[in-house]
Amino acid sequence: MPTIRFIIHVYADVEPIDVGATFGVLSMARRIDPGIEMALVAREAGNVRLANGLEIVAPHSLDDCPAGDVLMILGGAAWPEQSKDERTLAFIRSFGARGLVASVCTGALIVAGAGLLDGKTATTRRHAPRGVDTPLALMETLYPKVRGTEARYVDSGPVVTGGGVVLAVDTTLHLIGRFRGHGIAAETARIIEYPWHPDGGEFETARPPLAGGEVASRNR
Repeated sequence: MPTIRFIIHVYADVEPIDVGATFGVLSMARRIDPGIEMALVAREAGNVRLANGLEIVAPHSLDDCPAGDVLMILGGAAWPEQSKDERTLAFIRSFGARGLVASVCTGALIVAGAGLLDGKTATTRRHAPRGVDTPLALMETLYPKVRGTEARYVDSGPVVTGGGVVLAVDTTLHLIGRFRGHGIAAETARIIEYPWHPDGGEFETARPPLAGGEVASRNR
């Protein structure tokens, strides 16, 4: 089976759990399938300060990003800035012309900013602190061409969007299964001791997205 490379896009204030639920899950999957590769990319190569002070090193910038098969856009409090940064959006569009683009959590709002979700059904984080608009409601308000839904993940073919926070694990396992086979994904779920739902992205009981109030400017 040919090697597959996942490009993980990070930026300031990304939630550390989104790195663990994507890069970390893929790292465990490599114990089973060494044909899985990962590369970390940021706007500029070097240190990236994540939410609450954790720093990681991105070896690659947008300009020298290695070739990849899947681009994963993570979520974080700075998604409003990222969704308007034309250099980042151009990078996502360019990758989407040749490979699969996936998002986890509020990364979907960045992908929506690039226009890749227009006319598609998509998901993002469905909960928020009381009194704060949910990212799912925000996505429908800011991007009316996107059909928001509650789901663990939504696979639209060339674009996959994942739900919030720990549901990034489900999205990553789904992508592993799609590209490397159900057996690799299932074994990865077993060794990370995660109760995976391989039969689909929908929740057992779906609710319509919550109605929006004031748009929060710093909502992950």
